[in-house]
Amino acid sequence: MSVEILSRIQFALTISFHFLYPPMTIGLGMLLVLMEGLYLKTKNPLFHQLAHFWTRVFGLIFSIGVATGLVMEFEFGTNWAAYSRFVGDIFGSALAAEGIFAFFLESGFLALLLFGWDKVGPKTHFFATCMVCLGSHFSAIWILIANSWMQTPAGFHLERTAGDVHSRLPEGYIVQASDLGHVRAVVDNFWGMIANPSSLDRICHVVFGAWLVGAFLVMSISAWYLLNGKHLKFAKTSMTIAVCFAAFTTILQSISADSTARGVVRNQPIKLASIEGVYETHDYTPMTLFGWVDTKKQTVHGPQIPALLSFLCFHNFKQPVQGLLSMPSDEFLAARNPGLSKEKLAEIRPNYWPAVGAVFQTYHLMIAIGSAVFGLSFLALTLLWRGWLFRADNPLIRGLLWIYVFAVIAPQLCMQAGWFTAEMGRQPWIVYNMLKTSDGLSRAVHAHQVVFSIILFALIYTLLFITFIYLLNRKIQHGPDDDEGHHTKASGPIDGDIFTKKGRASE
Repeated sequence: MSVEILSRIQFALTISFHFLYPPMTIGLGMLLVLMEGLYLKTKNPLFHQLAHFWTRVFGLIFSIGVATGLVMEFEFGTNWAAYSRFVGDIFGSALAAEGIFAFFLESGFLALLLFGWDKVGPKTHFFATCMVCLGSHFSAIWILIANSWMQTPAGFHLERTAGDVHSRLPEGYIVQASDLGHVRAVVDNFWGMIANPSSLDRICHVVFGAWLVGAFLVMSISAWYLLNGKHLKFAKTSMTIAVCFAAFTTILQSISADSTARGVVRNQPIKLASIEGVYETHDYTPMTLFGWVDTKKQTVHGPQIPALLSFLCFHNFKQPVQGLLSMPSDEFLAARNPGLSKEKLAEIRPNYWPAVGAVFQTYHLMIAIGSAVFGLSFLALTLLWRGWLFRADNPLIRGLLWIYVFAVIAPQLCMQAGWFTAEMGRQPWIVYNMLKTSDGLSRAVHAHQVVFSIILFALIYTLLFITFIYLLNRKIQHGPDDDEGHHTKASGPIDGDIFTKKGRASE
C-alpha cells in the first residue's frame, strides 16, 4: 500500500477509537447536570445517588478519552506535516482555543466534580458539574469548527512566503504540489473562520448524537439492573431520565439532520451525489433506501422512492439533484489540468470523486441505525408513559430490556458511520477543493514505518479497550453507593413517584 493509504488507515484507526469516548462524556455530562439539578430542586437523596454513581463512570471514560486523544496531535506532525504547515495558522488557532476555553475549563473543575462531594456544598458541586459539562461541549465545538473549515473553508486568504517576504495570493489561486512549504492559509477573519458554512450544522448534529450516546449508555446499564433485580429504584430513576432525554434529543437530531443534509447540498454537492449514488442529473430524483453501487456501470441498485431525494434536499419534488457525471465542472477541471480536451476532462473527472460505494454504504448505515435509535427511544417513552417499561415479569418486556442492554452500541455505530461518511465524502481533498490529501503527507515517512505504527496502535488500543471494559464492568457490578439493599428479583412492576421527596418511601 502507498504511504497515503496507510497514513489514512492509521489516522482512521486512532481517531475512530478515540471517538468512542468524547460522545459518552458529552452525553453523560448533560445527564449529570440534569440529575444534580433534580437533586437541588427536590432534595431527594436518590438523585444524589444517581449523580454520584454516574460521575464515577464519567471519570473513567474521561481518562481513557484524554489518553487516546493525545496521539492525534502528534500524527499531524509525523504523518501530515505538509498539511500542518499549510493550515497551521487556522487549525492551530482552533486547537489552541479548544485547549484554553475547553480543556482547561473541563479539567480544572473535574477534580471538584469527582472528589468534592463531601468537601463543598451542593450548589458549588453543581456548578462544577455544569462547568465540566460545558467544557466537554466546548471541546467538541472547537474540534468541529476546525474540521468544518476543512469541509467548507472560509475567513482566510492564501499567502506565499519567500524568506522574510510574505505576499498575499489572489482569490481563487490554485495550489500546486510545488507550492507546499511556501504557500499557506492565513486567517483574515477569525469569526468568518469559526462561522464557516458548515460549522453550525455539524456542531449541532454531532452534539445531539453525543447526547444520544450518553442516554443509551445510561439506559443500557439501567436495563441490566432491572433484568437482574438489582438497585431497582436507582435503575428505574436512571432509566426514566435517560429515556425522556433520548426522546427529546431524537427530535432535535431529526431537525438537525434535515438542516445538515441541505447544507451538504449547497456546499458539497459531490458528497451528496456520492452518498446517494446519483450519477445522472434528472428531475424527480429518487432516494435509494438501501442497496449497492456498481461503480463500473455507474448505477445504483436497490429499492427507491421516486422524487424523495429532491424533496428532502430542496423541499421540491421536481428539482433535480446534480449527478456525479457533471461534477466537478469542466472549468474546475481545466483550471487544474490545463491543456486537456473535454474528452480527457471527462476521463479524469472520477479522480475527483470520493469512493462512491464506500460512502454510500456508511451513509445508509448511519440512516438505518439512526432510525432504529429514534424508534427505540420513543418505544421506551411510550412504554414508560403507559407504565409497562419496568414490568420485568413480562417476557416481552424482558426481551425488550435485553435489547436496550445491547442497544448501547447503536448510537456509537451511528456516530462512527456518520464520521466516516463526512471524512471519506470529502476526498480526494484534505481541505475541500484546495489541498489534496496526497499533498498533505509528510515526505520523510515511509510505508514500513506506518505499518509498524499501525500494528503498535492496534495492540495498545486493544489493551486499553479491554482495561476500559474491565473497569466499567467492575463499577457496574459494584453498583451505586448508599443503596437501600433491595436486591430481590424483579417480579412485577416497580412503583413510586421518583420526582418528589416522598419517593424514597415508595418502593
